[in-house]
Amino acid sequence: MAVVSKIPHSCYEIGHTWSPSCVQSALDVTRGALEVSFKIYAPLYLIAAILRRRKKDYYLKRLLPEILWSTSFLTANGGLYIIFFCIIRKLLGGFYSWSAGFGSALPASYIAILLERKSRRGLLTIYMANLATETLFRMAVTRGIVRPIRHVLVKLYGLFCRSKDGLKGFTFSALKFIIGKEEIPTHTGTAEHVYPRPPERTAAIEAEVSQVSPERPGSRRKTLIAFTRELLESICKWGPRHRCCKHHQDNCISYCVKGFVRMFSVGYLIQCCLKVPSTFRQMFSKPSRLPSLFYNKENFQLGAFLGSFVSIYKGTSCLLRWVRNIDDELHALIAGFLAGTSMFFYKSTTISMYLFSKLVETMYFKGIEAGHFPYFPHADTVLYAISTAICFQAAVMEVQNLRPSYWKFLLRLTKGRFALMNRQLLDVFGTQASRDFKGFVPKLDPHFTTVLPPGADIQLG
Repeated sequence: MAVVSKIPHSCYEIGHTWSPSCVQSALDVTRGALEVSFKIYAPLYLIAAILRRRKKDYYLKRLLPEILWSTSFLTANGGLYIIFFCIIRKLLGGFYSWSAGFGSALPASYIAILLERKSRRGLLTIYMANLATETLFRMAVTRGIVRPIRHVLVKLYGLFCRSKDGLKGFTFSALKFIIGKEEIPTHTGTAEHVYPRPPERTAAIEAEVSQVSPERPGSRRKTLIAFTRELLESICKWGPRHRCCKHHQDNCISYCVKGFVRMFSVGYLIQCCLKVPSTFRQMFSKPSRLPSLFYNKENFQLGAFLGSFVSIYKGTSCLLRWVRNIDDELHALIAGFLAGTSMFFYKSTTISMYLFSKLVETMYFKGIEAGHFPYFPHADTVLYAISTAICFQAAVMEVQNLRPSYWKFLLRLTKGRFALMNRQLLDVFGTQASRDFKGFVPKLDPHFTTVLPPGADIQLG
């Protein structure tokens, strides 16, 4: 099929196929977005207020205004999109491959983010930038421009775990929880400047190994937790600890094994908790599905990913300390590279794209601090608008490259109207816009069409 640059169809034929009126269509989308937005933000702000233990004055004076504030932002994002969709079509006299998605969403998103509170703009920008990065990556893979590099993204990220001021905020806290604070030193120099060169085997290490608690008598029935603890102690009771290592209470072998068990348990429990709502709904109708909550392949995959990531990272770091006899920040690059292989257990493009976006963000802000990159005071609003426009472009032209959860969100926000677009007409742009819509063709009123559909002359006659 030859790819064209412009199609002459009206906004009714392409976009708001449920109504020929642009004004009525905009009202329909805005009304639906208002209802859905309020249902999203009302419980969200209420739960957040309860968890933060807000005082009575907050519930009486600030809760409702904040809910309405964020509701207006999300409502405007949806309503303004269809408005600019019609305006741009009238200005251009038709649709280009970029105008139905990116061109219409860009001004709508920019105006909408200005309506949101400044304290929330940063978080929204980070989320949308991550989503847009993933979308662009999927587009590039579909076109054969790049190959999937999800493992490399994790491997390259390890260096910033150890760099001073390399990571901040939520990402720093999350990585500190996963790999442990022992692997994130606060100093800038190498450990050779802090620790003396260790002997082959010191008396302190011997004493530490010899002080492992003896196995208790088996007079009482052991619980699973007690049995696991004693098994770990029996496995890890031998082996030295390098003096550059900061895990003072464990030797290197114990340090790695306990790290695996800890994060495997965390990953397993996270997946179990995510499946609780769906399993609870089926518990009374299909009780046989209850064991799947605990014995599910996905539960073990996330646990294996987190556990192996931590154990490989810590094991490599300890090994390099023994080999090089120093604690160097560059060890994290090698450790992170090898730990990235753990994604074979849990292949997630979302995680990879998030790490990649945070890597770019970290490098950019380091460049600003070094004076190599300029600082833009309103970059968050511009970045949000561009990122949202990229995602809308995919939602219109190639929904197969959009994250499924975000596509479901768009359908919910528009009450399903986003799926009513006439994507068969957009196939001429060569992006397979209608691929996932099973040949859907809207029923249009031929009195309001620019290009008459087949059989329209008979209906009009």
